[in-house]
Amino acid sequence: MSEPATDNPLLHPTGAFSFESFEPSHVVPAITHHITRGRAAIDAIAESHAPPDATPTWDSTMGALERACFPLDWAGTLVAHLDSVCASDALRDAYAEVRPEISAFYTDIPVHAGLHAALQRFAASPEAKTLDPVRARALQKTLDDFRRHGASLSPEDKSTLVEIGRSLSSLTHTFSQHVLDATAAFALWIDDERRLDGIPAHVLETARLAAREADREGWKLTLHAPCVVPALTYATDRALRETLWRAYNRRAAEGELNNAPLILEILKLRRQKSELLGYQDFADLVLEDRMARSGAAASTFVEELHAHASETFARERAALEAFARDEDGPNVLPLQPWDVSFYAERLRKARYDFDGEALRPYFSLPSVLQGMFDVASRLYGVEIAATDSLEVWHPSVRTYVITEGDAVLGHFFADLHPRDDKRGGAWMHGLSFANEFPDGSLGHLGLIAANVTDATEDGPALLTHGEVETLFHEFGHLLHHLLTTVEVRSLAGTNVAWDFVELPSQIMENWCWHRDALGAFARHHATNAELPEDLFGRLLKSRTFRGASAMMRQLGFATLDLHLHRADAVLQQDSAALLDTCRRILRSFSTAPLPEDESMICGFSHLFSGPTGYAAGYYSYKWAEVLDADAFSAFESGGVFSREVGERFRRCILARGDAAEPEDLFHDFLGRAPSVDALLHRSGIEAHA
Repeated sequence: MSEPATDNPLLHPTGAFSFESFEPSHVVPAITHHITRGRAAIDAIAESHAPPDATPTWDSTMGALERACFPLDWAGTLVAHLDSVCASDALRDAYAEVRPEISAFYTDIPVHAGLHAALQRFAASPEAKTLDPVRARALQKTLDDFRRHGASLSPEDKSTLVEIGRSLSSLTHTFSQHVLDATAAFALWIDDERRLDGIPAHVLETARLAAREADREGWKLTLHAPCVVPALTYATDRALRETLWRAYNRRAAEGELNNAPLILEILKLRRQKSELLGYQDFADLVLEDRMARSGAAASTFVEELHAHASETFARERAALEAFARDEDGPNVLPLQPWDVSFYAERLRKARYDFDGEALRPYFSLPSVLQGMFDVASRLYGVEIAATDSLEVWHPSVRTYVITEGDAVLGHFFADLHPRDDKRGGAWMHGLSFANEFPDGSLGHLGLIAANVTDATEDGPALLTHGEVETLFHEFGHLLHHLLTTVEVRSLAGTNVAWDFVELPSQIMENWCWHRDALGAFARHHATNAELPEDLFGRLLKSRTFRGASAMMRQLGFATLDLHLHRADAVLQQDSAALLDTCRRILRSFSTAPLPEDESMICGFSHLFSGPTGYAAGYYSYKWAEVLDADAFSAFESGGVFSREVGERFRRCILARGDAAEPEDLFHDFLGRAPSVDALLHRSGIEAHA
């Protein structure tokens, strides 16, 4: 095989990647090159430690394994990132071509007999007995991971496992692209302004500009969150809400983009993989090294929260129906799914004299970002400033540097607004660690991405309070990456159990509800006036509004996820029966009955856009909410900007990655095991024995 061109930027790991010189044609040759070199390096580890002359050390085994994987880790991460934020047809095709090969490379590692033997020999060596606790943990977790991923299988079963990995990688990539394409393909063109009654002005301005860009008059409504969420919340035109709701909840559910058959194949392959490895189901496989430990324990946790929330949920549902009937008469009942956000917002306004849109002028994006950075500075003693030292992949992307005194801790990107070639939602991505490059001058490198409201011709981007929470959430993940002090890459930053990883992100949302924090940045974009005390008071009173309903929605997704990955009957169904099963489960958690063609599962990227992702792990959001609500009680007791508590959280949680069991890290911070009571209180739910 010929060597790829040396000007290919994906060949040369660096923190300061040249996005401007990247071309989709670079992907296949670079990834192929890294895979070939990585396989050779892993073979060399095995060969150099074959008996009788083997003298294994950390550097020649674990260290060598990290070095062998790093170039592909780095390049694959960048390609996955670019596929998420600027997915051209050429890049999609290239990534689709190499993704199964990337999956096969990583699937091959634990089933490499010679490598496994080398690691076992090192584990039995005198040096291994004297390893520091972090390296000792990394070694043990690697051996456990090898066992869970087929190290003890027969050669035939190992080959089958690799093929399953290839197939899962390909199918889940196709699933993700179908969702992206279906979202981008939808447009609701409105010519009659009366149909847009109630929708906030900034949303209409964005829709008008979108229509103009398409050389159309009127307004273009899309399924991107900054459009569809406020439209469903405020539009008085019920038919318009129905059209948008049905379109959003039927993304990738029909035609060439139909994801239902892919879901079945993905579920079957996950089960096949689990059984091949000796597990009852996929949940037991992936949860063994998480805090829950098993699918049964995760299900019990979800069921217990359901039991706590069900009575309050029933009261909230009855109250919403009564309000809708009083407002618009009995003919409005039964409420439909496209009515829930609309009447809930009106009820909140009536009950608390609170309109969420009244907050938006106080949340200009520049002020929110600065306020977010100030929170981190006050808690952790760091400074964050804008920089132009890094190339970006789109002109709207911002870059920042985080420092502590004279030390550069890291750099990060912020890509915050929707585009048709960018996937929906919000996420954080850790691109690299400081010790992966010779000089480490950039420090750790990461990014946050979101799809929040964009600026208009008349002014800055003005965010909802929910969008502010989203940014704080992702920034919490980013701090987990940027503040790590763990030297072993596999245990650093956010490389922690998935039901622990949301703790640093979700705890950051709490500062969006405290006057001391909001007062520092929530100022009117035009007058610079502070957020009025009475408006903040109404916001605070509304925090527990329909808290049980919000919890039940998440518990519904978690219940569905665990059912799909644990129940045998699911695997015997066809696509239509699968969708029926999903609707049946979600109906019991829904405020309004779901229509017969509801198919949100076909767009549920959390579960099906990667070989694992949040599959059998969606419960993690609520699990981590229990942790974050309880952990935040320490800040409430010590002061929400207490440097002592902040430094303890940084030292015990943010800095330590996966250097110890998550239960121990939490106990080190709070001094005890977590309790569910704080979350129930924050959600306005009474605990039940």
